[in-house]
Parts: sequence; C-alpha cells; structure tokens
Amino acid sequence: MNMIFKREMPTANVIQEMYPLSEAMRAKKKENDEAVQAIFTGKSSRLLLVIGPCSADREDAVLEYIGRLRDVQEKVKDRIVIVPRIYTNKPRTTGDGYKGMLHQPDPTHSPDLLRGLLSIRKLHIDAIGQTGFSCADEMLYPENHRYLADCLSYVAVGARSVENQLHRLTASGLDIPVGMKNPTGGDLQVMMNSIKAAQHSHTFVYSGWEVQSGGNAMAHAILRGYSNKHGQSVPNYHYEDLRFLYDLYGESGLKNPAVIVDCNHANSGKLFDQQPRIALEILHSMKVNADIRSLVKGLMIESYLEDGCQKPEDGVYGRSITDPCLGWEKTERLIYDLADQF
Repeated sequence: MNMIFKREMPTANVIQEMYPLSEAMRAKKKENDEAVQAIFTGKSSRLLLVIGPCSADREDAVLEYIGRLRDVQEKVKDRIVIVPRIYTNKPRTTGDGYKGMLHQPDPTHSPDLLRGLLSIRKLHIDAIGQTGFSCADEMLYPENHRYLADCLSYVAVGARSVENQLHRLTASGLDIPVGMKNPTGGDLQVMMNSIKAAQHSHTFVYSGWEVQSGGNAMAHAILRGYSNKHGQSVPNYHYEDLRFLYDLYGESGLKNPAVIVDCNHANSGKLFDQQPRIALEILHSMKVNADIRSLVKGLMIESYLEDGCQKPEDGVYGRSITDPCLGWEKTERLIYDLADQF
C-alpha cells in the first residue's frame, strides 16, 4: 500500500465523551428535529430553509452568522423553519483545494485531522449552546458521521456521493431527514434509486460492526442543477422540472414525497446573487400548482456575512473561501420576502 499510517484516530465515542451535549442541548435538538421532521411527514406546512456558508471555515464568523439567523428565525417562525448549514467537509472535484474544517481547522495551515475532528464537533455544539440551532452538514464521509450524529438535524448527500453504496446504506440508518442530490450529470433516476435504497432496511458493515438499519422514511430529493456534456450548467428548478419530479415520485411508491431545491450550484450557474430570484420563482410555482406545493418542502441557500468568495489567504472575515455566497443584507431581505410570499 502506498500510504503512511500517521496516527490512530480516536473513535466517535471518545470524541463524544470529550465534548458531550448537555441535557438542555439534547432537549433542544429533539425539539428542532421534531419541527423539521413534521415538514417532511406533512404534519407542518412551514417552509424549511437550509441556509449558510458553502463551507464553515472559522468558528467565530460562523457563530456570528448563525446568531443573526436566530434573530430572524424568531420573526418568521410561523412560516419558516431555519436549519443553518455548518458544512465541515467539502468534496473537491479534482482533489485540490480546501477540503473543509475537518481537514484544515485553520485554512492557511497544513491538514490536521485530529484537531479538525475536535474543531467540527465543538463548532456544532457551540451552535446549539449559543443559538439553539442544531444544524445541517454534508455526509461526505459516512464513517465520520458518527462524530456529529447527536448534533445534527439534517444531512445532505452530495451530487458526487449519491451513487455510492455506503452513503445510501448509512442514510438508511439515520433518524433525521437525509437529502439526496441529483448527480452532477443530472440523471434523476440515479437520485430516485438512492432515495429508495435509503428508505429500505439493510444489513452491512459499518465502523467495524455488522449493523442492521431500519430504513429512513424521510430520505428525499435535492435538486441542484447539473452539467451537460459541454460542461455548461443546466438548472432543474423550473415549474416543468418540479412537475416532472412529482410524477417520478408518483410512479416510485416512495414514502413522504419531498424535494429541497438548492438555489445555488448548477441551478444558479454559481452566480450567487441569483439565489433570491430563483427562490421566489420556486415559491411562485408552488402557488400555481397544488402538486408542486405538496412536493417542495424547502430551499437550500448558500449565504454568509459577506458577498462573494475569496482565497483563504485573503482573510476577509465572513467571506466564503469556497463557492461564492450571498451576503448578510441580501440574505436577511430574502428570508423576509420568502415569509411574506409563502
């Protein structure tokens, strides 16, 4: 093997014991989980908003951003449930670039995965303790999910991972909603197969154990656009796309038909300032078609304190170092617009 085994990593149980959730935090997460799950089961008609930085790069800026979301959440709580994004590991198409706080707790320094594990757990715990939000993260590495499993209220499986069997099987054992993104090539049947696999029970090897999952009835679709054979971004959030997905669900026999629409990535062509327009267009589609209204459970927005993106070494506080994000003023205005029009 062409690998150097540098050090043995502590298990998830050890990390959880080092940074435990208090009883008050556990109770708050349970309350948050129930609010989110009620949207997917149809018990609540509120809109889910999964919103936050493309990647969590520094604890102070992320917690300030989430603290601002808390103030907004209180004003729109009758119509919107906010789940902040704290994405602590990032897929890189070519393997190059910042891979997230798990790998580099300091983006300007070399990778340090032990420090990274401690940093990402502390960040998620501090979010609950300081703001009352249990957040969303991407399940990029299924084996690592256990380090954060007791902190999260929502999980996404990315476009590059949705065909991976271990992602599908792990999702089937989670007790929170898991969103399956359409793959980068746009094949919706791949996404639907992933949802079907996640809703089933499975027996498999996980973290050195033979485990049996119970199936996750809240596994659902995320539409994020795709790239065509020429590498051009193609959106899939329009009325016709949502109607087509509704029909796919109707043929599938899947439980709790649902979609979260990602307003950035290929749906915006990574033009971050188009997210408000896209979000409001989706709400319009929901208004004019009852089937679409029943299917669309929420939106995903990439947003941070400052507009745009930067290189890690630029050091602008609250500006994304991965994909460009919507700044705070535009974000706050968008949330209020969504509440007014939903």
